[in-house]
Amino acid sequence: MREAFGAVFDIEPGYLNTASIGVPPRHVADAVAASHERWRRGQDTSSSFNEVVETSRAAFGQLVGVPATSVACGATVSQFVSMVAQALPAGSKVFLHDGEFTSVTLPFVAAGHKIVSTVDEADLVALSVVQSADGAIADLEALRASGKPVLLDVSQAAGWMPLSLAWADFVVGVAYKWLMAPRGAAWMAVRPDRMDFLRPVAANWYSTEENYGIELLLRPDARRFDLSPTWFAHVGAAVALPWIATLDLEAVRAHCVNLTDHLLTGLGLSPNGSAIVSVDVPHIPGVVSSIRAGRTRFACHLYNTVEDVDRVLKALG
Repeated sequence: MREAFGAVFDIEPGYLNTASIGVPPRHVADAVAASHERWRRGQDTSSSFNEVVETSRAAFGQLVGVPATSVACGATVSQFVSMVAQALPAGSKVFLHDGEFTSVTLPFVAAGHKIVSTVDEADLVALSVVQSADGAIADLEALRASGKPVLLDVSQAAGWMPLSLAWADFVVGVAYKWLMAPRGAAWMAVRPDRMDFLRPVAANWYSTEENYGIELLLRPDARRFDLSPTWFAHVGAAVALPWIATLDLEAVRAHCVNLTDHLLTGLGLSPNGSAIVSVDVPHIPGVVSSIRAGRTRFACHLYNTVEDVDRVLKALG
């Protein structure tokens, strides 16, 4: 058991893998367990989950700096990126970061768009605020100054990094990493002037509130792009995200980066200012990490301590 930022975590020492799967605080896991218990007893209906969906929607908006009316709820980042890719005119030019995660890249490839190597020649820039493979942080100010339409993936940033992204055309992110909620919830913030650019290619009863028939009556805001929600994922997200939104995220960032700085300097490497680091070292017994692009990736979140990092340094001598 650990206490961090006012929450209790039942986490084993040496867990440095939040970039793959975040570990929930106890009060989030308890909420999901209680929901499972209600399910097993037949105590809920589909409408029982409406409140948690709206709570998680609003909290994601708060974390990225937009109102709830600009946020659509879904299941995966690739689903939302595909919606943007399919809305672009055929043969559009898209800039993608070298080494970008495939949930961001492949929807544009599958749509037949041209991938270009510079921002200047792009019709759209799509990239992660923090890169999954190595923790590299995008230069958002330069990107904003470019005036190019942008899609930003905050899956490896929201939860440890303060964000203010109302200027971006589209912002996507998942629940199960740094936001410490169950897998199965994702969100897309759509700037109001870009709502009509997208087509509701997965229109459904939840995005229209029409259970039967063939009349397409879309909701007036970003909810027109909703998928029918994965209930239990939103139960956890409705507890985790509002709690994260109350935290001093500058303090969370400092905590995480101080730990990765400690790891890198201990290995004789330069700090990278990120909560994710990628180093050329072997797997270390007793430490949970991932292999990405042939290197070992470590990720430090708010529940990690210097003792977790020192396990790595001690094992490597």
